[in-house]
Order: sequence, then structure tokens, then C-alpha cells
Amino acid sequence: MIALLQRVSHASVVVDGETTGTIGAGLMVLVCAERGDTETEADALLNKLLSYRVFSDDAGKMNLSITDTQGGLLLVPQFTLAANTNAGTRPSFTPAAPPDVARQLFDYFVRQAQHKHSTVETGRFGADMKVSLTNDGPVTFWLETKKSA
Repeated sequence: MIALLQRVSHASVVVDGETTGTIGAGLMVLVCAERGDTETEADALLNKLLSYRVFSDDAGKMNLSITDTQGGLLLVPQFTLAANTNAGTRPSFTPAAPPDVARQLFDYFVRQAQHKHSTVETGRFGADMKVSLTNDGPVTFWLETKKSA
């Protein structure tokens, strides 16, 4: 699985004029399931995400995680992160998990996040979403978990 996380001072998702998720300071995370991913990869990615130190401590060093700061977590499904862009000028989405599997894994990821973190908001799987954010830093990281052997 893949997560593109951005430290934000504010982020929101709107679908058909309705806000489906909004947070203040925290992380806006684009989440993607790849072919072969299972709940094992989802769990590993979530654990890494919740403990990844991207917030500054009193000394100005990135030593605090989203768990430490209790900031908001906005999870947005984003299958295009799995695109193969190695050849040509049109991406191939073959590496992405099929939609039914991806939806199940995203929903599982969200449920697990809600169980482990106090503030979790989401986008809507399969929807045309309008995502707004103010990247704080800017701070952006790509996290990945490899498939089980």
C-alpha cells in the first residue's frame, strides 16, 4: 500500500458540494491499495503513518508523530498513486488494486485508524473529490509497505 502524507494546518474534501471531511492541524493522507495488498499491508502502513515523526518538538526538530500531537487525520482514497509512469505519456493503472478490493482495503484502513486515533475524517471512495489543503512547511512524505511474500 502507498500513502502520500502532507502535514497541514487545514484540509478538507468536498463531494458534490458537501464537505465529507475536514481537519485543522494534522495530516492529509492520500491512500492507495496496490494489486496483492491485504489487511497485513494496511495494518503496517497505518502503524507507520501513526508513528511517523513529522511534527516539530519544542526544539524545532521533527520528533513528534500524529499520535503525539493528537492532530487531525484526513484519509483520502487515491488509486492514481499506483500508476506506472515508466513508458509513454499516458499512465497505466494496472498496478492498482481492483476497485472492489481497493474499497474494502480503504474501508478497513479507515476503521482501523478510527480505532487507534481520535480524529479521523475521510474522502469518499470512487467520487470526484475536491481536496483543499494548506501544506504546513511544506512537509510531504511518501510511505509504502511491501506486499507479504
